[in-house]
Amino acid sequence: MIYRENGQFKTSYRADQQIFPILQDRIAIGLLLAIAFVVVPLTAPEYLLRAVLLPFLILSLAALGLNILVGYCGQISLGTGAFMAIGAYAAYNFQARVPDMPLLGSLLLGGACATVVGMLFGIPSLRIKGLYLAVATLAAQFFTDWAFLRIRWFTKDSASGSVSVSNLQAFGLPIETPAQKYLFCLAIVTVFALLAKNLVRSHLGREWMAIRDMDVAAAVIGIRPVHAKLSAFAVSSFIVGVAGALWGFVHLGSWEPAAFSIDRSFQLLFMVIIGGLGSIMGSFFGAAFIVVLPLVITQLPAWFGVRIDTALAAHLEAMIFGALIVFFLIVEPHGLARLWSTVKEKLRLWPFAH
Repeated sequence: MIYRENGQFKTSYRADQQIFPILQDRIAIGLLLAIAFVVVPLTAPEYLLRAVLLPFLILSLAALGLNILVGYCGQISLGTGAFMAIGAYAAYNFQARVPDMPLLGSLLLGGACATVVGMLFGIPSLRIKGLYLAVATLAAQFFTDWAFLRIRWFTKDSASGSVSVSNLQAFGLPIETPAQKYLFCLAIVTVFALLAKNLVRSHLGREWMAIRDMDVAAAVIGIRPVHAKLSAFAVSSFIVGVAGALWGFVHLGSWEPAAFSIDRSFQLLFMVIIGGLGSIMGSFFGAAFIVVLPLVITQLPAWFGVRIDTALAAHLEAMIFGALIVFFLIVEPHGLARLWSTVKEKLRLWPFAH
């Protein structure tokens, strides 16, 4: 490799790593996970765990699933809330109807049911794309809203469509306190994030990105669009279904179809756009932003002695979301994840700039 005194190129891989320290990134992530698993459950107050960290983790998982479909495969979906609902209600039925069904098994089977439905609604993607595909996936949202409200078998004869779960346990350990719920969700999200990271780097992930960039050229070089698109819908729906089951079982405890309305679908799409399309880390950035922003809008004026009502806060939240989406689509389509990568590169290259 060519040596340049003031540039990026050095004579060895070890020297290059001083500029692009992959090992340092892994150490930083390891320390972050250690803090998340050990320090946070012991020190965080109950409100922070229940109102901020739990929604952040579960919505991050749902955004991760949506990002695989939209960010990596380029297939637009507006029915993510529907697949969350399918995962939640399917897991509830497995938990309620199958004797001694373990909680983790119910969650994974709920994700499997969401996978089947997601692939069915993904079949139109083989023929249509763009706005037409978005409308087709939107049909899943209206169908599930109607089904879980009208077909009482899904809710064990509940007239309102509401269900509830209690006495959650995993591997013989109770999941009752906010700290226990937080650790349970954190473990699941960590596993799925690692699996997704490796999956998008695999041969299948490269097929998704080839379809996203130019599907005709991908088909010419031997990539099967049918396999790539349906597999993206399957993986995305499975992750979103598990996230929906976690949202119902762990975060809410009792829920109705309105908990997974079209507003939830748009919220997840906003997370992916703001956090960064085609980025695992962007899913977490987007979820953190969406969860924290309403709290900031509500609390920040009070710090300055200004009182605003709930309706005004909701309108401000919608306006800020819309402005930020337009901003990121125009200025930085890759979202917060790309901004974070740029900052890291600047910090790494700074000692070599002189």
